[in-house]
Amino acid sequence: MENKMDNELRMNPLKKVMSVRGMGQVLTVTAGLVVLYVTFGVLNPVFFSSRNIANLLRQIAPVLLIGIGQSYVLITGNIDLSIGSLVGMSCMISATLMTKGVDPWLAVVITLVCCLIMGLLNGLLVSFCRLPPFIATLGTMTIARGIAQIANGNYNTDSIGDAAEGFRNFFYYGKTFGVFNTIWIAVVLWFIFNFYLMRTRTGRHIYAIGSNIDAARLSGVNIVATTTKAYVVSAFVSCVVGLITCATSGMGTMDSGNMYEMSAVAASVIGGVSTLGGQGVLFGTVIGASIWSVLQNGLQFAGAPVAIRNIFIGIIVILSVLLDIIIRSGKHVGKRKTAVAV
Repeated sequence: MENKMDNELRMNPLKKVMSVRGMGQVLTVTAGLVVLYVTFGVLNPVFFSSRNIANLLRQIAPVLLIGIGQSYVLITGNIDLSIGSLVGMSCMISATLMTKGVDPWLAVVITLVCCLIMGLLNGLLVSFCRLPPFIATLGTMTIARGIAQIANGNYNTDSIGDAAEGFRNFFYYGKTFGVFNTIWIAVVLWFIFNFYLMRTRTGRHIYAIGSNIDAARLSGVNIVATTTKAYVVSAFVSCVVGLITCATSGMGTMDSGNMYEMSAVAASVIGGVSTLGGQGVLFGTVIGASIWSVLQNGLQFAGAPVAIRNIFIGIIVILSVLLDIIIRSGKHVGKRKTAVAV
């Protein structure tokens, strides 16, 4: 029977795609993205302009990056609330170092090491110390925000100056083959982390932990190492977004990344990553990040106040999570009924 199913998947590419966990919701939200884009374009034709499309893609890039990190963590059945604070910490540490005369690329390396240490701490607190992920990352969220505040003596930094022009061009203002580097960074990192999640043993272990942590442990999966890797990935992409933020503004601001954890969860959950763990694909995170950014951009063009935008997007996130829970609960009920019937 299993061989017959394997042969059908090889012969039918569509069935193979649909067999991926969470792909059904991805296709649904993709259709929703198209409808949203066309609707906002009809309401305001400027939405279709090449300039707005370029700006929209640059808005999507950082949301996609933090969405990748949150997706990794959510698939393990955990959550990372420290993402936004790590963005702020990255922005402030890098900017402070550059304003003190440190070479921009050395500042990038130092900032990356600091953020990875925070990711390592998150992973160990959750997997080794077995703290609830909400509590552990809530604590590190506060710690990271505190580091961002004391990095420059509780002040925003001055301009990082002309010496950092190469840094700013690499992360935000520069173009390669006519496309902004920010977009290239997001695309390259997406391909790397998608391959890592879908094609490596660690990726399979991440799904296994989220599906059933006890079964994964009995199968020989190193829970501590795998969970920690997921949190380190989250810290890495948060650091990159912090560097992009610093390059965009040309200075460090202590409130950088504020509420980014909301954007990260939204991009993941809207894109089909389950908050219950074990399900989701990073292609869905691309769609989720796009929907988030299109909504922000489109509602702005429509003249909606910021408060209304936040309420509208918050409702969408709640409905996405609720739908996921209903679908997953329905599947479990169906499995129980089948088992009883047998």
